[in-house]
Amino acid sequence: MPSCTIQKINPKLYLVALAPPLPGFDRFIGVWVYTGPPAFIVDVGPSATSASLLSALENIGVRHLDYILLTHIHIDHAGGIADLAASFPEARIVGHGKGLPHLTQPERLWQGSLKSLGRTAEAYGAIRGVASERLLDAAVLDDPSIAIIPTPGHSPHHISFALDDLLFAGEAGGVCLAITPTQTYMRPATPPRFFLDVTLTSLDRLIALAPPKIAYSHFGMFTGASTLLRSHRQQLLLWEKVIAQTMAARDTNNLSAACMAELGQVDTRLAALKDMDTGERKREEGFLENSIRGFIGWLQAREDGR
Repeated sequence: MPSCTIQKINPKLYLVALAPPLPGFDRFIGVWVYTGPPAFIVDVGPSATSASLLSALENIGVRHLDYILLTHIHIDHAGGIADLAASFPEARIVGHGKGLPHLTQPERLWQGSLKSLGRTAEAYGAIRGVASERLLDAAVLDDPSIAIIPTPGHSPHHISFALDDLLFAGEAGGVCLAITPTQTYMRPATPPRFFLDVTLTSLDRLIALAPPKIAYSHFGMFTGASTLLRSHRQQLLLWEKVIAQTMAARDTNNLSAACMAELGQVDTRLAALKDMDTGERKREEGFLENSIRGFIGWLQAREDGR
């Protein structure tokens, strides 16, 4: 069974760090557990780590869930949904209304994951379907304690959740990792196909909420949420500028590597990459390349008028 760690944030809130069988992924995928009321978890991780998550919930003492809240349906966030649904038959599975149907018939989602992630998707494990009657469109969730915030960008079906002073942002604010007590690493999460304008609108929506605290799926709890969200907005605009300039100056044969080199020079939010261990750095280099491809696609489509 892949391992996991449990961090108690406060008497009601826990962060479970899942560890799929991949080097460098042991503190990267987070599931947030709120013991309630209402009792819920935010995302469920990939199917390869379902047994670890269920064991963690048992250790925390969770015997009942009102909701399983999904920020989006990518398999590192929703891949284990069938296992969690079976273990908590009373829980409503809440997500974007247009994304939820993929959870009843996940074959297309799984094939798309294999195409985009390759061996990483295989290590995450295949996603199995759940019954449609378990699913609830977040737009009709009738619980005044949980606010639903549409945040498309990383995924067209991405939503964020707010409870009291806390924002569960999924990947709407990118990826933010505390590498050391004084070092924070931040990068975009912009897989193809990416729409920068949509992402910026979602960020502005979150910034307007001015939440004191932000819980990232990748990875951890941070105070000063508005400052971090604004920093990420600035990062996205910097990437647009640098990648556009690099595209204009370089041939397409080494474009991604050239963009990576340029961004490494000018984006100080990436500086902590050099201090990661080998597995973490390899993981991040792969995701950075994917995010660069998303920006290249956005810029090319804009140039072509698409």
